[in-house]
Amino acid sequence: MNKTKIAWTERTWNPVTGCTKYSAGCAHCYAETMAKRLQGMGQKRYANGFELTLHPEALNEPKKVKDPSMFFVCSMADLFHDNVPFDFIDKVMQTIEETPQHTYQLLTKRAERMSVYFGLMRDNDVPKNVWLGTTVENADVVNRVDELRDKYAPVKFLSCEPLLSDLGELELYGIDWVIVGGESGNQARPMKKEWVLNIKRQCEEQGVPFFFKQWGTWGEDGVMRNKKANGCLLDGKVCQEWPKVLRQTFQERSKR
Repeated sequence: MNKTKIAWTERTWNPVTGCTKYSAGCAHCYAETMAKRLQGMGQKRYANGFELTLHPEALNEPKKVKDPSMFFVCSMADLFHDNVPFDFIDKVMQTIEETPQHTYQLLTKRAERMSVYFGLMRDNDVPKNVWLGTTVENADVVNRVDELRDKYAPVKFLSCEPLLSDLGELELYGIDWVIVGGESGNQARPMKKEWVLNIKRQCEEQGVPFFFKQWGTWGEDGVMRNKKANGCLLDGKVCQEWPKVLRQTFQERSKR
């Protein structure tokens, strides 16, 4: 459980690590690369590398953090992977419910299984301090958005990262936040500016906060360079809006 440089959260919490490839966005998984590096460094939690592993000993970690914090849950895994039993997810939810001072972001590519979990196992009972999100990296998986619309969560968000194609026309009804970012690494696939602007336009038209995280390895000008050099400016501006429910609170905390 660590503080993180991920621009749209504050801390990561990994009661599960490891995953398997699921869709196009997984091809150059940053978490897989990091897990193998940590395994090589002798980190106990990554003794299995990127093989999916449950960590019951990590379930109570958020209880040790006193200050209200934003947690990205399973930044090194997918909580709704088929091999994560629902009874283990129940234990994750129990910790979440026992720490109402924190906010938890659950992001998955397996939106259908997340929908089954909250629909059948918990009768749509999403904890009040949970944000639900799904990754929409290209036009082939836009249908994942439909799995979020009817969930009773204070924030339902899309992570269009790495953005790999134009997403076409989006129906953002029921969606509270959209994050967009390009891919990083030596094998990164380019993200075109027009794809980003198309999403931004639709967010503005439909009243959804838009958060542009980064260009990644390919810059706004289409040149491949270090991601830090490419930065996060879009048409010369920082475009990082927050969901209305937490915008002011999170901005104040980020100044600490």
